[in-house]
Amino acid sequence: MQSNLKFNVVKNPDIKSIFDSFNQFNILIIGDVMIDSYMWGKVDRISPEAPVPIIMSTKQENRLGGAANVALNVQALGANPILCSVIGKDSKSKTFHNLLKKRNLTSEGILEDENRITTVKTRIISDNHHLLRVDEEIDTELKKEIETKFITEILTILSDKQVNAIIFEDYDKGCITPEIIKSIVDFANKNNIPTLVDPKKRNFSAYKNVTLFKPNFKELIEGSKIDIKKGDFEGIFEASQKLHSELSAKYLLITLSELGVFISHNNSFQTIPAEIRDIADVSGAGDTLIGTASLCLAAGLESDLIAGISNLAGGLVCEKVGVVPINKDQLIKEAIKKYS
Repeated sequence: MQSNLKFNVVKNPDIKSIFDSFNQFNILIIGDVMIDSYMWGKVDRISPEAPVPIIMSTKQENRLGGAANVALNVQALGANPILCSVIGKDSKSKTFHNLLKKRNLTSEGILEDENRITTVKTRIISDNHHLLRVDEEIDTELKKEIETKFITEILTILSDKQVNAIIFEDYDKGCITPEIIKSIVDFANKNNIPTLVDPKKRNFSAYKNVTLFKPNFKELIEGSKIDIKKGDFEGIFEASQKLHSELSAKYLLITLSELGVFISHNNSFQTIPAEIRDIADVSGAGDTLIGTASLCLAAGLESDLIAGISNLAGGLVCEKVGVVPINKDQLIKEAIKKYS
């Protein structure tokens, strides 16, 4: 094991040219989409019926969430996202399609299934404090008939369009299955399309032969079954090597929250510390990070830049309340300041 080896860090990259190159890319995003619903209000009394706060609602809003938020981040960085998912055939599916239209996102890869419901996460917020979340969802795997139809739909899009990277955004809601993973990864590898994965527990071990695998620390220790502390980078490297071997992934990008990110490749690793931020809400940071990483990978960047720019992007959105996409101009300024 050569865990003491570090990547050669790229000096003075042309950040502006890198971000300009994003504008030419098509990124396919496969995964669990949802509606992020927000209720804002003010709490100034406790209920006489139970010891719970009463919120006087002042504003409500629906936003695209889950894999759809990854698409928004890809779009915000200048690229063209193609979103592929299965939603319900219900009143909320109409809301979802309207939200896509409002954000100028195509619905060509969205299938409706009358046996499912459209996932909605409702967050109740007062004075920037997240009080409660209510989830409406079905998280069983797709039935075989809709799974086959979904695979055909994705492969048709991949055959008809030039796709520069594929993201699997897995929230364990059942939209991604082992058969979908295998079919799409096989096609991608035959056609030299990089694949990136934001995994969850259910399909963790099914993502074999992908280009970049991005678990968080908790998912890493559960998936590798190695008991390590978050700051033990040698231990994290050992766990990453185990996953590299099991999944045959080229890159392993591990998010470590307040400790930044860790990326390993070719028996070496690099750690990128977190930037000091005024954290308001960590919701959606992982979506931003994987979306940014897909464009960095499509642009052919070195490992340290993939991790570094993605880490900057994930940190920036944590300064905003709620799930919001990255601001490209702000990210460019931060990247220039860090790398120039």
